[in-house]
Amino acid sequence: MFPITVNSIALGTFILASSTLTASAISLPSPSSANSPVVQVSQSSTSNIEQSIFKQINQYRTSKGLSPLSRDPRIDSQSKNHSQDMANGKIPLSHEGFDNRVKATGIVIKRATENVAYTKGFNDPAAQAVRGWLKSPAHLGSIQAKDYNETGIGVASNSKGEIYFTQIFVRTK
Repeated sequence: MFPITVNSIALGTFILASSTLTASAISLPSPSSANSPVVQVSQSSTSNIEQSIFKQINQYRTSKGLSPLSRDPRIDSQSKNHSQDMANGKIPLSHEGFDNRVKATGIVIKRATENVAYTKGFNDPAAQAVRGWLKSPAHLGSIQAKDYNETGIGVASNSKGEIYFTQIFVRTK
């Protein structure tokens, strides 16, 4: 069985969460204007955001002398499903069902953790999510863990312009 730790942080309208098995959440502050326009995100844009997060996380890891992560589409799929469930209001910003997501990958996993985030109204939501995770000790711990070797990232948005992020980190056997 996996060890499980849950950490949560809420900061305005950017929420991050990371879960070992681990979980925590964070909410990022909204842009300063209370009347910020709602930023709609297309399906192709979410793919670009996911790729940007992957690139930024690996850049950070290699800058710290850590091995880059490989991206696995099975983990991406579970991350995407979770982000869609949060964006659609099926579940709140949380790590609800984390054990099931990890099992549903079909991968033999030794250890796993999850970072979750939410934001709204930023021009570069990927950078905002990564900055928020890097400023949070619990999320940073997931990013910097030496023994993780694979990851999956899923991003989803809703009609309110809210963007939800899930990144699962795993150590395969």
